[in-house]
Amino acid sequence: MLAVQPCAGLRPCASLVPARTSSSYRGSNASSKAAARRHSLPSRQARSLGVTCSLNNSTGTAAVKPAKLDDRTTLRLALPSKGRMAEDTLQLLKARSRLLRCPDCQLSVVKPNPRQYVARISQLPDLEVWFQRATDVVRKLMYGDVDLGIVGLDMLAEIGNDDPDVVVLHDALDFGQCHLALGVPTGGRFADVNTLAQLRAMPWSEQAPLRVVTGYQNIARKYFAEQGFEHVVLLSADGALEAAPAMGSADIILDLVSTGVTLRENNLKQLEGAVIMQSQGALVANRRALLERPGLLEIVHELLERLEAHLTANAYYSVIANMRGESALEVSERLLQDPELAGLSGPTVARVYTLGPDGKAQSHLYAATICVPKKRLYPAVKQIRKIGGSGVLVQPMTYIFDEEPARWRSLLDNLGVASGSLDLS
Repeated sequence: MLAVQPCAGLRPCASLVPARTSSSYRGSNASSKAAARRHSLPSRQARSLGVTCSLNNSTGTAAVKPAKLDDRTTLRLALPSKGRMAEDTLQLLKARSRLLRCPDCQLSVVKPNPRQYVARISQLPDLEVWFQRATDVVRKLMYGDVDLGIVGLDMLAEIGNDDPDVVVLHDALDFGQCHLALGVPTGGRFADVNTLAQLRAMPWSEQAPLRVVTGYQNIARKYFAEQGFEHVVLLSADGALEAAPAMGSADIILDLVSTGVTLRENNLKQLEGAVIMQSQGALVANRRALLERPGLLEIVHELLERLEAHLTANAYYSVIANMRGESALEVSERLLQDPELAGLSGPTVARVYTLGPDGKAQSHLYAATICVPKKRLYPAVKQIRKIGGSGVLVQPMTYIFDEEPARWRSLLDNLGVASGSLDLS
Protein backbone atom coordinates (compact mmCIF):
# COMPACT_ATOMS: atom_id res chain seq x y z
CA MET A 1 0.00 0.00 0.00
CA LEU A 2 1.26 3.48 -0.79
CA ALA A 3 0.98 6.48 1.45
CA VAL A 4 -0.77 9.47 -0.10
CA GLN A 5 0.58 12.80 1.05
CA PRO A 6 -0.83 16.21 0.03
CA CYS A 7 1.15 18.67 -2.04
CA ALA A 8 0.04 22.29 -1.95
CA GLY A 9 -1.67 23.51 -5.08
CA LEU A 10 -1.73 20.15 -6.85
CA ARG A 11 -3.47 16.81 -6.55
CA PRO A 12 -2.12 14.43 -3.93
CA CYS A 13 0.54 12.03 -5.16
CA ALA A 14 1.86 8.71 -3.93
CA SER A 15 5.27 8.00 -2.44
CA LEU A 16 6.69 4.50 -2.26
CA VAL A 17 6.54 4.52 1.54
CA PRO A 18 4.06 1.98 2.98
CA ALA A 19 1.01 3.65 4.53
CA ARG A 20 1.37 4.38 8.23
CA THR A 21 -1.39 3.52 10.66
CA SER A 22 -2.42 6.13 13.15
CA SER A 23 -0.50 4.25 15.85
CA SER A 24 2.74 5.03 14.01
CA TYR A 25 2.45 8.59 15.28
CA ARG A 26 1.57 7.77 18.90
CA GLY A 27 4.64 5.90 20.11
CA SER A 28 5.73 6.69 23.62
CA ASN A 29 9.44 6.54 22.81
CA ALA A 30 10.65 10.13 22.49
CA SER A 31 13.69 9.20 20.43
CA SER A 32 11.47 7.31 17.94
CA LYS A 33 9.28 10.39 17.61
CA ALA A 34 12.32 12.55 16.99
CA ALA A 35 13.65 10.15 14.36
CA ALA A 36 10.29 10.04 12.67
CA ARG A 37 10.13 13.85 12.64
CA ARG A 38 13.63 14.05 11.12
CA HIS A 39 13.15 11.51 8.37
CA SER A 40 9.45 11.57 7.53
CA LEU A 41 7.80 14.15 5.29
CA PRO A 42 7.19 16.95 5.50
CA SER A 43 10.32 17.85 7.50
CA ARG A 44 11.59 21.40 7.76
CA GLN A 45 14.15 20.87 5.01
CA ALA A 46 11.96 18.65 2.87
CA ARG A 47 9.13 21.16 3.10
CA SER A 48 11.22 23.61 1.06
CA LEU A 49 11.29 21.04 -1.74
CA GLY A 50 7.81 19.63 -1.33
CA VAL A 51 6.48 16.16 -1.83
CA THR A 52 6.86 14.96 -5.38
CA CYS A 53 3.92 15.78 -7.61
CA SER A 54 3.53 15.59 -11.35
CA LEU A 55 0.95 17.15 -13.61
CA ASN A 56 0.96 13.80 -15.39
CA ASN A 57 0.94 11.77 -12.19
CA SER A 58 -0.36 8.25 -12.68
CA THR A 59 -2.28 8.53 -9.41
CA GLY A 60 -4.15 11.63 -10.55
CA THR A 61 -6.99 12.05 -13.00
CA ALA A 62 -5.83 12.84 -16.52
CA ALA A 63 -7.69 15.41 -18.59
CA VAL A 64 -10.09 13.89 -21.08
CA LYS A 65 -8.77 13.91 -24.64
CA PRO A 66 -11.03 15.37 -27.32
CA ALA A 67 -13.15 12.80 -29.13
CA LYS A 68 -11.95 14.13 -32.50
CA LEU A 69 -9.17 16.34 -33.77
CA ASP A 70 -9.93 19.99 -34.46
CA ASP A 71 -10.64 21.03 -38.04
CA ARG A 72 -7.58 23.18 -38.71
CA THR A 73 -6.15 23.12 -42.22
CA THR A 74 -2.47 23.54 -41.35
CA LEU A 75 -0.17 20.88 -39.92
CA ARG A 76 1.94 21.64 -36.84
CA LEU A 77 5.46 20.71 -35.75
CA ALA A 78 6.45 21.58 -32.16
CA LEU A 79 10.09 22.33 -31.34
CA PRO A 80 11.69 23.04 -27.95
CA SER A 81 11.82 26.78 -27.29
CA LYS A 82 14.71 26.98 -24.82
CA GLY A 83 17.88 25.28 -23.70
CA ARG A 84 20.35 22.91 -25.27
CA MET A 85 17.67 20.78 -26.89
CA ALA A 86 16.30 23.84 -28.72
CA GLU A 87 19.74 24.85 -29.99
CA ASP A 88 20.60 21.32 -31.13
CA THR A 89 17.25 20.90 -32.90
CA LEU A 90 17.70 24.08 -34.94
CA GLN A 91 21.31 23.12 -35.67
CA LEU A 92 20.17 19.77 -37.03
CA LEU A 93 17.63 21.40 -39.35
CA LYS A 94 19.92 24.23 -40.46
CA ALA A 95 22.90 21.94 -41.12
CA ARG A 96 21.46 20.75 -44.38
CA SER A 97 21.05 24.13 -46.03
CA ARG A 98 24.44 25.40 -44.84
CA LEU A 99 26.40 22.39 -46.08
CA LEU A 100 24.50 21.79 -49.29
CA ARG A 101 24.00 25.42 -50.27
CA CYS A 102 21.06 24.40 -52.43
CA PRO A 103 17.81 26.39 -52.00
CA ASP A 104 15.75 23.34 -53.02
CA CYS A 105 17.09 21.26 -50.11
CA GLN A 106 16.95 23.69 -47.17
CA LEU A 107 14.99 22.90 -44.04
CA SER A 108 15.73 26.19 -42.31
CA VAL A 109 13.20 27.35 -39.76
CA VAL A 110 12.13 30.88 -40.69
CA LYS A 111 11.23 32.92 -37.61
CA PRO A 112 10.79 36.61 -38.57
CA ASN A 113 10.48 37.83 -34.99
CA PRO A 114 12.46 36.18 -32.14
CA ARG A 115 9.56 36.93 -29.79
CA GLN A 116 7.11 34.95 -31.88
CA TYR A 117 6.27 31.35 -31.07
CA VAL A 118 5.19 30.44 -34.60
CA ALA A 119 7.54 29.96 -37.56
CA ARG A 120 7.70 28.30 -40.98
CA ILE A 121 9.87 25.91 -42.97
CA SER A 122 9.88 27.38 -46.47
CA GLN A 123 10.26 24.00 -48.19
CA LEU A 124 7.23 22.62 -46.30
CA PRO A 125 4.64 25.40 -46.73
CA ASP A 126 1.79 23.37 -45.23
CA LEU A 127 3.67 22.90 -41.95
CA GLU A 128 3.64 25.42 -39.10
CA VAL A 129 6.44 25.36 -36.51
CA TRP A 130 5.46 26.08 -32.92
CA PHE A 131 8.08 26.73 -30.23
CA GLN A 132 7.08 25.22 -26.88
CA ARG A 133 8.61 24.12 -23.61
CA ALA A 134 9.87 20.56 -23.89
CA THR A 135 7.20 19.32 -21.48
CA ASP A 136 4.47 21.04 -23.49
CA VAL A 137 5.73 19.53 -26.75
CA VAL A 138 4.77 16.13 -25.34
CA ARG A 139 1.53 17.26 -23.71
CA LYS A 140 0.26 18.99 -26.84
CA LEU A 141 1.16 15.98 -28.94
CA MET A 142 -0.87 13.77 -26.61
CA TYR A 143 -3.95 15.96 -26.93
CA GLY A 144 -3.61 16.66 -30.65
CA ASP A 145 -2.81 20.38 -30.43
CA VAL A 146 0.28 19.67 -32.55
CA ASP A 147 0.90 16.80 -34.94
CA LEU A 148 4.68 16.34 -34.84
CA GLY A 149 7.38 17.21 -32.35
CA ILE A 150 11.08 16.94 -31.58
CA VAL A 151 11.85 16.21 -27.94
CA GLY A 152 14.20 14.20 -25.74
CA LEU A 153 13.34 10.56 -25.06
CA ASP A 154 13.60 11.28 -21.32
CA MET A 155 10.86 13.91 -21.47
CA LEU A 156 8.75 11.68 -23.67
CA ALA A 157 8.98 8.88 -21.10
CA GLU A 158 8.22 11.18 -18.16
CA ILE A 159 5.32 13.19 -19.58
CA GLY A 160 4.08 10.79 -22.24
CA ASN A 161 4.07 7.94 -19.72
CA ASP A 162 3.51 5.28 -22.44
CA ASP A 163 0.59 7.17 -23.98
CA PRO A 164 -0.68 5.10 -26.93
CA ASP A 165 -1.48 8.23 -28.95
CA VAL A 166 2.22 9.16 -29.16
CA VAL A 167 4.24 7.44 -31.89
CA VAL A 168 8.05 7.59 -32.07
CA LEU A 169 9.01 8.18 -35.72
CA HIS A 170 12.79 8.45 -35.24
CA ASP A 171 14.44 7.63 -31.92
CA ALA A 172 18.04 8.55 -32.71
CA LEU A 173 18.51 12.09 -34.07
CA ASP A 174 22.10 12.06 -32.81
CA PHE A 175 21.99 15.10 -30.53
CA GLY A 176 21.20 15.71 -26.88
CA GLN A 177 22.79 12.41 -25.83
CA CYS A 178 22.58 11.85 -22.08
CA HIS A 179 21.24 9.34 -19.59
CA LEU A 180 19.13 9.29 -16.44
CA ALA A 181 21.10 8.07 -13.46
CA LEU A 182 21.31 8.15 -9.68
CA GLY A 183 23.73 10.57 -8.02
CA VAL A 184 24.93 9.47 -4.58
CA PRO A 185 27.25 11.34 -2.17
CA THR A 186 30.87 10.24 -2.33
CA GLY A 187 31.37 10.45 1.44
CA GLY A 188 29.64 9.87 4.75
CA ARG A 189 27.47 6.78 5.01
CA PHE A 190 27.49 6.45 1.21
CA ALA A 191 31.29 6.26 0.94
CA ASP A 192 31.26 2.49 0.35
CA VAL A 193 28.00 2.43 -1.63
CA ASN A 194 28.93 1.91 -5.28
CA THR A 195 26.18 -0.30 -6.67
CA LEU A 196 22.39 -0.29 -6.76
CA ALA A 197 22.32 -3.48 -4.68
CA GLN A 198 24.37 -1.81 -1.95
CA LEU A 199 22.02 1.19 -1.93
CA ARG A 200 18.99 -1.09 -1.67
CA ALA A 201 20.60 -3.03 1.21
CA MET A 202 20.98 0.07 3.39
CA PRO A 203 18.68 0.16 6.45
CA TRP A 204 15.86 2.21 4.95
CA SER A 205 12.65 2.08 6.94
CA GLU A 206 9.21 3.54 7.25
CA GLN A 207 10.56 6.17 9.63
CA ALA A 208 13.78 6.76 7.68
CA PRO A 209 13.05 6.28 3.96
CA LEU A 210 15.42 6.90 1.07
CA ARG A 211 14.78 10.51 0.02
CA VAL A 212 15.26 11.08 -3.71
CA VAL A 213 15.04 14.52 -5.30
CA THR A 214 14.19 14.47 -9.00
CA GLY A 215 12.29 16.17 -11.79
CA TYR A 216 11.33 12.78 -13.21
CA GLN A 217 8.71 11.55 -10.76
CA ASN A 218 6.89 9.13 -13.07
CA ILE A 219 10.11 7.48 -14.21
CA ALA A 220 11.46 7.40 -10.64
CA ARG A 221 8.30 5.84 -9.25
CA LYS A 222 8.40 3.02 -11.80
CA TYR A 223 12.14 2.51 -11.45
CA PHE A 224 12.30 2.14 -7.68
CA ALA A 225 9.27 -0.14 -7.67
CA GLU A 226 10.81 -2.36 -10.36
CA GLN A 227 14.13 -2.47 -8.46
CA GLY A 228 12.47 -3.70 -5.27
CA PHE A 229 12.86 -0.60 -3.07
CA GLU A 230 10.22 -0.55 -0.32
CA HIS A 231 10.86 2.71 1.53
CA VAL A 232 11.35 5.64 -0.87
CA VAL A 233 10.04 9.20 -0.80
CA LEU A 234 10.32 11.35 -3.91
CA LEU A 235 10.98 15.08 -3.63
CA SER A 236 10.88 17.81 -6.26
CA ALA A 237 13.01 20.92 -6.69
CA ASP A 238 13.30 23.71 -9.24
CA GLY A 239 16.88 23.15 -10.40
CA ALA A 240 20.22 22.70 -8.63
CA LEU A 241 19.35 19.15 -7.59
CA GLU A 242 23.04 18.38 -6.98
CA ALA A 243 23.03 20.64 -3.90
CA ALA A 244 20.21 18.80 -2.12
CA PRO A 245 22.26 15.95 -0.58
CA ALA A 246 24.89 18.34 0.77
CA MET A 247 22.15 20.52 2.30
CA GLY A 248 20.51 17.51 3.91
CA SER A 249 17.31 18.02 1.93
CA ALA A 250 17.64 14.64 0.20
CA ASP A 251 19.79 11.54 0.33
CA ILE A 252 20.39 11.11 -3.41
CA ILE A 253 19.33 12.61 -6.73
CA LEU A 254 17.89 11.16 -9.93
CA ASP A 255 18.72 13.38 -12.88
CA LEU A 256 20.11 13.64 -16.40
CA VAL A 257 23.83 13.06 -16.75
CA SER A 258 25.83 14.05 -19.81
CA THR A 259 29.53 14.05 -18.93
CA GLY A 260 29.29 13.55 -15.17
CA VAL A 261 31.35 16.66 -14.44
CA THR A 262 28.55 18.41 -12.51
CA LEU A 263 28.09 15.36 -10.30
CA ARG A 264 31.80 15.12 -9.52
CA GLU A 265 32.09 18.84 -8.78
CA ASN A 266 29.30 18.47 -6.23
CA ASN A 267 30.84 15.38 -4.56
CA LEU A 268 28.38 12.97 -6.11
CA LYS A 269 28.99 9.70 -7.94
CA GLN A 270 27.01 7.47 -10.26
CA LEU A 271 26.13 4.01 -9.06
CA GLU A 272 27.20 1.00 -11.08
CA GLY A 273 24.24 -0.65 -12.76
CA ALA A 274 21.96 2.30 -12.09
CA VAL A 275 21.59 3.85 -15.54
CA ILE A 276 17.83 4.23 -15.75
CA MET A 277 17.53 5.11 -19.43
CA GLN A 278 19.51 6.51 -22.36
CA SER A 279 18.15 9.63 -24.02
CA GLN A 280 18.64 11.75 -27.13
CA GLY A 281 16.54 13.83 -29.50
CA ALA A 282 13.61 12.06 -31.16
CA LEU A 283 10.95 12.85 -33.76
CA VAL A 284 7.49 11.94 -32.49
CA ALA A 285 3.91 12.25 -33.73
CA ASN A 286 0.28 12.02 -32.70
CA ARG A 287 -1.16 8.70 -33.92
CA ARG A 288 -4.62 10.05 -34.72
CA ALA A 289 -3.14 12.96 -36.65
CA LEU A 290 -1.08 10.57 -38.76
CA LEU A 291 -4.23 8.67 -39.67
CA GLU A 292 -6.66 11.54 -40.04
CA ARG A 293 -4.86 14.71 -41.13
CA PRO A 294 -4.49 14.92 -44.94
CA GLY A 295 -0.91 15.36 -46.10
CA LEU A 296 0.75 14.62 -42.76
CA LEU A 297 2.10 11.20 -43.71
CA GLU A 298 3.58 12.63 -46.89
CA ILE A 299 5.43 15.28 -44.85
CA VAL A 300 6.60 12.61 -42.40
CA HIS A 301 7.95 10.58 -45.33
CA GLU A 302 10.02 13.53 -46.53
CA LEU A 303 11.28 14.33 -43.05
CA LEU A 304 12.31 10.74 -42.40
CA GLU A 305 14.08 10.48 -45.75
CA ARG A 306 16.00 13.70 -45.13
CA LEU A 307 16.87 12.77 -41.56
CA GLU A 308 18.01 9.25 -42.41
CA ALA A 309 20.06 10.46 -45.38
CA HIS A 310 21.72 13.23 -43.38
CA LEU A 311 22.43 11.15 -40.28
CA THR A 312 23.93 8.38 -42.41
CA ALA A 313 26.09 10.84 -44.35
CA ASN A 314 27.19 12.59 -41.17
CA ALA A 315 29.19 9.51 -40.17
CA TYR A 316 31.31 9.51 -43.36
CA TYR A 317 33.73 11.52 -45.45
CA SER A 318 33.88 11.33 -49.22
CA VAL A 319 37.49 10.54 -50.21
CA ILE A 320 38.82 10.93 -53.75
CA ALA A 321 42.35 9.84 -54.59
CA ASN A 322 44.48 9.62 -57.73
CA MET A 323 45.61 6.00 -58.18
CA ARG A 324 48.29 4.55 -60.43
CA GLY A 325 47.30 1.32 -62.13
CA GLU A 326 47.03 -0.68 -65.30
CA SER A 327 43.25 -0.53 -65.46
CA ALA A 328 40.17 0.53 -63.49
CA LEU A 329 39.60 -3.12 -62.62
CA GLU A 330 43.10 -3.56 -61.24
CA VAL A 331 42.77 -0.37 -59.11
CA SER A 332 39.42 -1.55 -57.81
CA GLU A 333 40.84 -4.91 -56.83
CA ARG A 334 43.63 -3.24 -54.86
CA LEU A 335 41.13 -1.09 -52.94
CA LEU A 336 38.79 -3.99 -52.25
CA GLN A 337 41.60 -5.95 -50.58
CA ASP A 338 41.24 -3.61 -47.58
CA PRO A 339 37.72 -3.51 -46.03
CA GLU A 340 38.28 0.10 -44.92
CA LEU A 341 38.78 1.17 -48.56
CA ALA A 342 35.81 -0.71 -50.00
CA GLY A 343 33.34 2.12 -49.44
CA LEU A 344 29.63 1.53 -48.89
CA SER A 345 29.06 -0.66 -51.97
CA GLY A 346 32.53 -0.67 -53.51
CA PRO A 347 34.80 2.05 -54.94
CA THR A 348 33.97 4.15 -57.99
CA VAL A 349 36.99 4.24 -60.32
CA ALA A 350 37.31 6.47 -63.41
CA ARG A 351 40.12 7.62 -65.68
CA VAL A 352 41.87 10.93 -65.05
CA TYR A 353 42.83 12.76 -68.25
CA THR A 354 45.62 15.28 -68.68
CA LEU A 355 46.89 17.18 -71.71
CA GLY A 356 49.86 15.43 -73.35
CA PRO A 357 52.86 16.97 -75.15
CA ASP A 358 51.10 16.51 -78.45
CA GLY A 359 48.13 18.57 -77.26
CA LYS A 360 45.88 15.52 -76.95
CA ALA A 361 44.22 14.10 -73.86
CA GLN A 362 45.97 11.16 -72.30
CA SER A 363 45.38 9.07 -69.19
CA HIS A 364 47.97 7.83 -66.71
CA LEU A 365 45.92 7.89 -63.49
CA TYR A 366 42.60 6.73 -62.13
CA ALA A 367 40.38 8.62 -59.68
CA ALA A 368 38.97 6.41 -56.95
CA THR A 369 36.02 7.65 -54.88
CA ILE A 370 35.03 5.92 -51.64
CA CYS A 371 33.12 6.69 -48.44
CA VAL A 372 35.23 6.39 -45.29
CA PRO A 373 33.94 6.43 -41.68
CA LYS A 374 35.00 9.67 -40.03
CA LYS A 375 36.62 7.84 -37.14
CA ARG A 376 38.82 5.87 -39.56
CA LEU A 377 39.80 8.68 -41.91
CA TYR A 378 43.53 8.97 -41.17
CA PRO A 379 44.25 5.21 -41.22
CA ALA A 380 42.38 5.04 -44.53
CA VAL A 381 44.42 7.88 -46.03
CA LYS A 382 47.67 6.19 -44.97
CA GLN A 383 46.55 2.94 -46.57
CA ILE A 384 45.58 4.72 -49.81
CA ARG A 385 49.08 6.19 -50.04
CA LYS A 386 50.59 2.81 -49.28
CA ILE A 387 48.90 1.18 -52.29
CA GLY A 388 49.81 3.92 -54.74
CA GLY A 389 47.39 6.76 -54.07
CA SER A 390 48.16 10.49 -54.12
CA GLY A 391 46.38 13.83 -54.20
CA VAL A 392 43.85 12.64 -51.63
CA LEU A 393 40.80 14.92 -51.43
CA VAL A 394 38.52 14.73 -48.36
CA GLN A 395 35.14 16.43 -48.18
CA PRO A 396 32.08 16.24 -45.91
CA MET A 397 28.88 14.59 -47.06
CA THR A 398 25.40 16.03 -46.64
CA TYR A 399 23.11 13.22 -47.70
CA ILE A 400 23.34 9.53 -48.53
CA PHE A 401 19.94 8.60 -49.92
CA ASP A 402 19.45 4.86 -50.04
CA GLU A 403 16.40 2.65 -50.25
CA GLU A 404 13.19 3.65 -48.52
CA PRO A 405 13.95 4.14 -44.81
CA ALA A 406 13.24 1.15 -42.59
CA ARG A 407 11.62 3.48 -40.05
CA TRP A 408 9.10 4.57 -42.70
CA ARG A 409 8.15 0.99 -43.52
CA SER A 410 7.86 0.21 -39.82
CA LEU A 411 5.57 3.22 -39.32
CA LEU A 412 3.22 2.15 -42.12
CA ASP A 413 3.04 -1.34 -40.62
CA ASN A 414 2.33 0.15 -37.19
CA LEU A 415 -0.50 2.30 -38.57
CA GLY A 416 -1.87 -0.35 -40.90
CA VAL A 417 -1.48 1.95 -43.92
CA ALA A 418 -0.60 0.74 -47.42
CA SER A 419 2.14 2.78 -49.12
CA GLY A 420 0.20 2.68 -52.39
CA SER A 421 -2.55 4.78 -50.83
CA LEU A 422 -0.22 7.77 -50.42
CA ASP A 423 0.95 10.35 -52.94
CA LEU A 424 4.73 10.34 -52.43
CA SER A 425 5.62 11.75 -55.86
